Amino acid sequence: MSVVASDSLLENELQALLDRLSKRDRLRSEATLQSDIRHLLLTGGLNLAEHDLDVALETPVGDGRRIDIEVGFTVIEVKKDLSGAAVLRAAEKQLAGYVRTRSEQTGQRYVGILTDGTTWRAYHLRDDELTEATRFELKQPRPDLTSLLTWLEGVLATRKGIPPTPGEIVTRLGAASASYALDRAVLGALYAEHRNLPTVQLKRELWSKLLRSALGTQFTDDDELFLEHTLLVNSAEVIAHLVLGLDVTDMQPATLLAGQRFDLAQIYGVVEADFFDWVLEVPGGDSFVRTMARRLARFDWATVEHDVLKVLYESVIGAETRKRLGEYYTPDWLADQVVAEAVTDPLNQRVLDPSCGSGTFLFHAVRRHLAAADQAGIPLAAALSGLTNRVLGIDLHPVAVALARVTYLLAIGRDRLIDSQRGPITVPVYLGDSVQWAQRVDLFTEGHLLISTGTGSQLFEDELRFPDRLLADAGHFDRLISELASLASKNRTTGTVPPLTAIFKRLAIAEADQPAIKDSFGVLCRLQDEGRDHIWSYYIRNLVRPVWLGRPENRVDVLVGNPPWLSYRHMPTDMQEVFRKMSEARGLWHGKSVATQQDLSGLFVARAIQQYLKIGGSFAFVLPNAALDRGYFAGFRSGKYSDGSEQVDAAFTGSWDLRRIRPHFFPRGGAVVFGRRTDNAPYMLPAETTRWTGTLPRGIHSWEAAAPHLTRMPAALTISSTEAEGPSPYAGRFSNGATIFPRVLFFVRPQPASPLGFGAGRRAVQSMRSSTEKAPWKDLADIIGVVESEFIRPTMLGETVLPYRVLPARESVLPIDGNDLLDSENPKLDLYPGLADWWRSIESLWEQHRSSTRLTLREQLDFRHKLSSQLPAQPLRLLYGKAGMHVAAALVDNPNAIIDHTLYWGTVTNRDEGLYLCAILNNPALTQLVRPLMSYGKDERHIDKHLWKLPIPLYDGSNPAHRRLVELGQAEASLVAELDLDETENFVTLRRKVRQALSSGSHAEEIANIVTELLGG
Repeated sequence: MSVVASDSLLENELQALLDRLSKRDRLRSEATLQSDIRHLLLTGGLNLAEHDLDVALETPVGDGRRIDIEVGFTVIEVKKDLSGAAVLRAAEKQLAGYVRTRSEQTGQRYVGILTDGTTWRAYHLRDDELTEATRFELKQPRPDLTSLLTWLEGVLATRKGIPPTPGEIVTRLGAASASYALDRAVLGALYAEHRNLPTVQLKRELWSKLLRSALGTQFTDDDELFLEHTLLVNSAEVIAHLVLGLDVTDMQPATLLAGQRFDLAQIYGVVEADFFDWVLEVPGGDSFVRTMARRLARFDWATVEHDVLKVLYESVIGAETRKRLGEYYTPDWLADQVVAEAVTDPLNQRVLDPSCGSGTFLFHAVRRHLAAADQAGIPLAAALSGLTNRVLGIDLHPVAVALARVTYLLAIGRDRLIDSQRGPITVPVYLGDSVQWAQRVDLFTEGHLLISTGTGSQLFEDELRFPDRLLADAGHFDRLISELASLASKNRTTGTVPPLTAIFKRLAIAEADQPAIKDSFGVLCRLQDEGRDHIWSYYIRNLVRPVWLGRPENRVDVLVGNPPWLSYRHMPTDMQEVFRKMSEARGLWHGKSVATQQDLSGLFVARAIQQYLKIGGSFAFVLPNAALDRGYFAGFRSGKYSDGSEQVDAAFTGSWDLRRIRPHFFPRGGAVVFGRRTDNAPYMLPAETTRWTGTLPRGIHSWEAAAPHLTRMPAALTISSTEAEGPSPYAGRFSNGATIFPRVLFFVRPQPASPLGFGAGRRAVQSMRSSTEKAPWKDLADIIGVVESEFIRPTMLGETVLPYRVLPARESVLPIDGNDLLDSENPKLDLYPGLADWWRSIESLWEQHRSSTRLTLREQLDFRHKLSSQLPAQPLRLLYGKAGMHVAAALVDNPNAIIDHTLYWGTVTNRDEGLYLCAILNNPALTQLVRPLMSYGKDERHIDKHLWKLPIPLYDGSNPAHRRLVELGQAEASLVAELDLDETENFVTLRRKVRQALSSGSHAEEIANIVTELLGG
């Protein structure tokens, strides 16, 4: 349903009204402006009538003051023109009084809107002052009616029955929405004001400790992330209530975030006290939760057909944060098909997603199990009991776990959850470390689960001890722990340990197990008395489960999921050390020049198979496409993962190659691998795959919608045995250029000359900026200086190379003195004062803003000697771009030019050899031959040195075919040189024009035939 009324006449009327509002007509009265805005609110599809909300003009607020427009919990102040700073400040002060008074009168959180029809500002009250949270500007010549109404609806929260589609979730709850801006602003204000409260500090500290323990140095401990996590988890907990059809607008906030209604309904493991309920302990927190619940109640959560909470997560947590954690969430249509392929007997197979994220695979596994149960006529209570023992999830991120638990409920569906025949259920999604980076072998001792609490005397610590046979029924054990913790909390003030008879009887606890439980309950009570009870129930129920599932007798039948994708080069140092050690032990480490490309996903799958999959069990994992054919995944494809402590072998049964689906749904090309765990009988991943192709329209989520656009066909993989070498003798001659990064420190453009000049041999320069810069470098001010001309070097980038032609070089300040690189440690630097000032300035910026690298700026600049190896430069070099799906190669004869890392370069003996290579490299036949060897992203990318894996022979002037390629190369070079190109155009456009000219020329076909015959294509 559109927020704009469907009648076209009304829409035209509203558009005309918006045109009037946006013009700031000084002759228009405020009364007319108020009337127009009221009309917009009433007729703009905001469902005010359904909420029985009046849009009142000039409502009295006391002391003779009147609110211009009041609707629900929002007051709107209207002014003719707010473009002046003084008028704006006065209006904000006036609005603050209205918001403050209404909040005091009602005990509800009010929002204030200030507008002159063109600019709309929404405010919340912070420290008794208004703070702007979000703003909307009407743009000429045609103001956007739909966007304004969406913004207003987000502030007012008046719609009902909004379908929770991915698009609606992003628009109305995502980080760019007015709803998010207001809730996030209020939450931030609450935290800023009360962050020093002991209870808030404690929960903030516990959150930090848990994530640091789970994620290591990947975790960035900052308040912004804590607040985003708080908002996400609190939202998920409210949504969980809405799934059941509960009226959250009429519930106490403490009841909402503690999950009391779930306990009463005998639905366990969904909502529980955690780090994020600190909002209930601060003044104003109740009002915040109520308002957030009202915004979420706009949606009809009974109609969910996908894992929509991942959409909410991705719209709130930034892409850089998710990249650092290797979080790439799977489209629903793909998860649906992976589950359908892997789970062949849903009523009897136990399925685990060891990296469940927000629960996409769990959603489809739950739906598949319940569909099979319905078809088999299994009663609801038995179907749900079987489900929660057979579909399980683990993740090490507390926010992901909170979302996945609600996703699990969404998959079960409201009708089943409210059915009186349902019976008690526990959602089996656990917080835990599936890789077990630090293996816990100490939790099970002599038939008991044993957890030290760190309390008691110096000789004897208090322990929580439970017979481990109780863990066989996860739901049963979880209810026991929850009830013990709840009872300990309720009886904290009595000073006595209450009897457990009722719990023992209700949960049918064997008499032999009761003494240990009584002892553990006593410890829980003492922890309550000492104020140290905060996480033990959480800890026992969550972190223990992965260890228990890893015991051979408890392993599952099917593993599915999408493990974290994280390259070695992006791992923190501590994690790199452990990753390499674990990978080497399992034969997964490739090393050499591709060590930095090693990926966590391969180790994760091997470790998950070892930990959780029974012999004969099957697996299906979504992985980077490199897993199918890149050399650094060779150990993974072998299927041999034994680490010396246990035999771990996999027999791969097939794969799906997804890299040719457009648009790409991951930052890197994707694939799915299938297999089973065997008993000492590994089977390598077959070179035959199923290739998926097709173009998916925007907004496709279900398999039913995606299927008509996709085609599957058998295909052969070209397996790369190595990454850096190949049969061509040219492989060792070509090298990657220098890492001149961050560019803002080195690349420059000329400054206007001073009337007084700068002296001979000196030039004024300042930083050359780029739209592709990333934080923190994009936030730096330009660097300005006067530098000796000899240190301003022409620099060739990937974007300066076209087929057969180079564009004007960029310029960069580089401390190259002859064949030496200068830095602050070299006394020769001060012989050049201009360079010295520049270098020390950028060196200081590097030290302040570099990331985890320990490299000095000189070491960064000459990483792996990629700069110094260019000195002294040879008179003739061949360059080609490292990225892109088409090879572009050209000759450069400027010995002063420096080659950037976006290019590969190599020397050629003479111009004939250079033209010979240019003819081969620039021909489409070469591109087709090298494509199967390249990495995959949006398209084939990163040509790198893959082309030298083709048998390109050394140039032989006596070979007629070689000589003919020289002639043809010269002809094509002349053709390109004569093209009238606007060299200021984007290089992608220029390359396309050159390729079009070459393909329509008279030589392309002959070159293609020679290249194909030469390389055996």
